[in-house]
Amino acid sequence: MPDSQKLEKAMLRELDAEFKNEINTDKNCTVQFNPETLKVGFANQVATPQGAGDQKGTPARQFVGAGTTKLSLQLWFDVTAEMPAGEKKEQDVRKLTAKVAYFITPKPEGTKFVPPAVRFSWGSFQFDGIMESMEESLEFFSSDGRPLRASVTINLTQQKITEFTFRATAGPGATASPGTRPLTPAPSKGSVQSIADSQGKGDDWQGIAAANNIENPRLLQPGQLLDLNASASVSISPQITPIAQIGSA
Repeated sequence: MPDSQKLEKAMLRELDAEFKNEINTDKNCTVQFNPETLKVGFANQVATPQGAGDQKGTPARQFVGAGTTKLSLQLWFDVTAEMPAGEKKEQDVRKLTAKVAYFITPKPEGTKFVPPAVRFSWGSFQFDGIMESMEESLEFFSSDGRPLRASVTINLTQQKITEFTFRATAGPGATASPGTRPLTPAPSKGSVQSIADSQGKGDDWQGIAAANNIENPRLLQPGQLLDLNASASVSISPQITPIAQIGSA
């Protein structure tokens, strides 16, 4: 019997104040059950100029600040379920949900308290932000009143709208599962050759274009996603001058 495929689990990790490096790795939280859905919302800050109510027609709205991105998801924890090998079996489910609550608890920073920066990652999906809210529902209790099962709804937010981040999901030398390879978005006026050059793969730009089924490697749509790890053999036929032209030369 073939080995069963390892299930990738979602994780919460703490980041430094610049949202760059992962810190306090002992606080990393691996979820017990992966969420069923991830809801991502985007919003721009717009406002109607003052005095617009005196003008005829629909007043124009102006962009007045940075946009925001929000992630909402629900996690489940259950101490009656079988735990992975090597993990301690808890008697109270709040021992597990406390690991999530860590990421919403403000920490002293100078003269004020600031919640930690947090990274949610699951396979190729990654979101960095601040935990804006957390709601815990205790669903099932033992006969002596211990909570055994809980659902936790969390909302993360970041004060900007950025390009999607795609995480690599396969280790060195491993074959990635379909739909999990990291993709690279094409910049404005980008070509397959220029993008491949920027990643040190300029010699294989034709194979990358063929593997991505790109008909015109010199004309890409801004944001078009490329798999730079893919490649296909490309045969280039030599240019043959017709005999009739040789005779007429």
